[in-house]
Amino acid sequence: MTRVLITGIMGFIGSHLAQKLVDENVEVYGVVRRVASRNMDVIHNLLQDTTLISGDISDYVSILNAVKTANPDVIFHLAALSPVRDSFERPFEYQHANYIGTMNIAHSLLELQDPQTRKLIAASTAEVYGIQPNVPLKENLPLHPSSPYAVSKAAADLYLRMMFNSFSLNGTILRPTNSYGRKFDTSFIVEYTVTQMLKGQKVYIGSPDSVRDYMYVDDHVNSYMLSMTNANANGQVYNVGTGIGVSNKELAIMIADKVGFDKKNLVFGSYPPGYPYRPLISDQSSIVLDSTKIKKELGWKPTVSLAEGIDRVISYFRKCGNK
Repeated sequence: MTRVLITGIMGFIGSHLAQKLVDENVEVYGVVRRVASRNMDVIHNLLQDTTLISGDISDYVSILNAVKTANPDVIFHLAALSPVRDSFERPFEYQHANYIGTMNIAHSLLELQDPQTRKLIAASTAEVYGIQPNVPLKENLPLHPSSPYAVSKAAADLYLRMMFNSFSLNGTILRPTNSYGRKFDTSFIVEYTVTQMLKGQKVYIGSPDSVRDYMYVDDHVNSYMLSMTNANANGQVYNVGTGIGVSNKELAIMIADKVGFDKKNLVFGSYPPGYPYRPLISDQSSIVLDSTKIKKELGWKPTVSLAEGIDRVISYFRKCGNK
């Protein structure tokens, strides 16, 4: 049986990936940072089928111990600090968790027996491209990160590619676009907009003209599954996205039409009260990915349209009472 270790198993994509791997009869280990109080709801269905190991991604010794304990065939490195705006207020924490944390994983892997026979699949992000003159974005573009978060991920991305070449590690880097389908976090735009509308409250759309490429969680997870099983992925970097751009304004109107929300309560050009600051000049006007490479080499393709995915999100929050 294949043994995998997931960093970030408590996160959005990590928890869904863990469930998919358990369903495929894979032996799953997950790194969990020990804190005074921990809400385990996100993986409550997995507790009997996974082995959780205490570890802090920013601490090399604890990660080395976790990696040695799991002794995995495959490491999925998904742990990260991810809210882009928050990174402007906590830049040092982001570098430590995302860049140094990735170094800790890669160098811990080197300490295992026959590390070149293992596989490391790491989450980068579409944010690493920064502000570019044209879209859709291709993997061979130079990286111009425009936020502390994006810098931390770009540095990790570059470091891993160096490790793949210099140490002959078997790895794959995925650069996914914006994903949605969260059940326990309503701070991201799709989940925020849906839940606010279901409550009948005002919805603030701070950058109405910004264009993004939105991918449903199931398609995101499938890119990791294919990267694990397909030898073509070795040493590669892949964009993962639908290639279809939609503005924040269009997204809000689409959701409003589906919910039956009064569009008079849409506030365009203003962020919610208390929203983290981001310098306007750093905001990418358009992030749309060209995913031709992963489609051709791994056979990946998006299967859930934005309209269908939004319907699923609305249905979930309606059923759970929008909590």
